[in-house]
Amino acid sequence: MQSNVLLTRCLAALVLVAVAGCERPPVDTQQTGYRGTGMADIQNPRDPKAADAYPADLAPLPAVGATAGEVYENVQVLGHLTVPEFTRLMTAMTQWVAPAEGCNYCHVVENLASDDIYTKVVSRRMIQMNQAINRDWSAHVGDNGVNCYTCHRGKAVPEYIWFETPATEFAMATFAGNRAGQNAPAPEVGLASLPVDPLSTFLESGDTANIRVVSTDAFPGDAPGASIQMTESTYSLMMHLSSALDANCTYCHNTASFQNWAGSTPQRTTAYHGIDMVRALNGDYLVPLGSTFPAVRLGPLGDGPKLNCATCHQGQKKPLGGAPAVAAYPTLAAD
Repeated sequence: MQSNVLLTRCLAALVLVAVAGCERPPVDTQQTGYRGTGMADIQNPRDPKAADAYPADLAPLPAVGATAGEVYENVQVLGHLTVPEFTRLMTAMTQWVAPAEGCNYCHVVENLASDDIYTKVVSRRMIQMNQAINRDWSAHVGDNGVNCYTCHRGKAVPEYIWFETPATEFAMATFAGNRAGQNAPAPEVGLASLPVDPLSTFLESGDTANIRVVSTDAFPGDAPGASIQMTESTYSLMMHLSSALDANCTYCHNTASFQNWAGSTPQRTTAYHGIDMVRALNGDYLVPLGSTFPAVRLGPLGDGPKLNCATCHQGQKKPLGGAPAVAAYPTLAAD
């Protein structure tokens, strides 16, 4: 009798261990593709990924009077705004980026025109980057657009930035031999044993055409993205995308043929433009700013902070849950 009770308890414990990682029903399922393809977005209603509360837009001010460029010194961007409009946007930016630090985070109190604080130089370039996103990348950001809060969320340094990964962190020899560019399972790639640094491969340089698994040529060695290493890097990038958007593969892909665009969802096209956008922003704005940052803000290899998909999305399919970020600040969509 005692042995039967012990056996029953052991079996119950094994069952609990086996299902510990499963989601208990019900789950919310939304069809995203053709019937019969298994393309569905599955969310656990007991674990909502609520977007950060978007701060209320400041009331618009009359566009009258002198411009900021006429009144203030060293206004290299936004100088065409009237002083009330300029002050309103500066106030909003303070709330978006440095609510605790205030104006002093970017400005020398005794001389607001001074560029002696590096954060002012960086902020000026980030305003230009913000304008470029809203102006040139509507194929990805749509009508909602972005503003400083999209990435910063009230923090002086955005939470989701990245730096180049030292080779010693993922290619060192271990008791199992040399990892050959593979990582010990890391959060960056969904705790999978995949290359830990697909971001510098695909989001800092490279070509979108190389993000692929299936060769476009009968001789894989001659086709872009056909090697096993590039294939694994592609899977690694996809794990990053999945985590950044809190989405599964079928949010963009048809599992009958992952490479087939005809059967994919519209979100795949949006994601394609997003990858191109992030690469362009890193190359045109963030990487060149590397020398502007002090050593404390640089990565272990001396590079500056860069963007990835999580920087804006932060676990949401649409940043800030789809809140309109630029409608109340149209100057952030134009030079």
